[in-house]
Amino acid sequence: MAETIRRPGLDEQGFIAREGSLARVPDAFRPVVAAARDRLLDVFGARLHSAYLYGSIPRGTARVGRSDLDLLVVLREEPAETDREAARALDEAVDKEFPQIDGVGTLLSSRDRVLSELERYDLGWFVACLCTPLLGEDLAEYLPRYRPESLLARETNGDLALFLPRWRKRIADAADTEEARRPLVRFMSRHLVRTGFTLVMPRWNGWTSDLREMAEAFAASYPERAAQLRTAAEYGYEPVGDPELLRTYVDDLGPWLAAEYARVHGIKAPRPD
Repeated sequence: MAETIRRPGLDEQGFIAREGSLARVPDAFRPVVAAARDRLLDVFGARLHSAYLYGSIPRGTARVGRSDLDLLVVLREEPAETDREAARALDEAVDKEFPQIDGVGTLLSSRDRVLSELERYDLGWFVACLCTPLLGEDLAEYLPRYRPESLLARETNGDLALFLPRWRKRIADAADTEEARRPLVRFMSRHLVRTGFTLVMPRWNGWTSDLREMAEAFAASYPERAAQLRTAAEYGYEPVGDPELLRTYVDDLGPWLAAEYARVHGIKAPRPD
């Protein structure tokens, strides 16, 4: 009997395995993580339900001076604007103190929202599969296990069409410099590659957070668009400030990907905000 091939990112039962752990945090980033943990407690105190790391640092693939610190903070109630201001101040302070990171980004949510039916296959999946517990009670204990299926694809990335007008505005509002455009290229490249990957994820039947692996999985199903996604994967790691590239993202690749996504998986359930 031929051996069954199990795709990356799945456990023995075919569920998406949780990626990352505190044990994988590279030594260079451990002081950053410790400082962020202590400051989160100072800033949010008893209102903090839990906090998580995600991204390259808990996956163990972070690069000194190039990678950012990504945090998710879950409060016991809905975040207020004062909470967002406090998170921005924390981000700036940690980024300024530690040269080994290139920025800090803190997402805020509430316990009820993470565990809601509406977010079960989006924010809930994100916590259960892509986030590493840092503080408090791990909400993954209250969430289901997830397979790389069409419902998950729809609810995670089935809203690209809503983002494209906002992206066009961000491009139009950005300063006409390479320095100003590079962060936009990095962000949009990553978003498009991840959307392209989740488009084919159920067929590929696996999970990865590596942009190049995502692009290759996509390429097998859409060879006519393969070069674009491979290029986006490279710029997700090493961005340039090319204005023409940004135009192709919002006028060509993005609209095509949004339409194909809606055709294959449908459109993400609308959110109140």
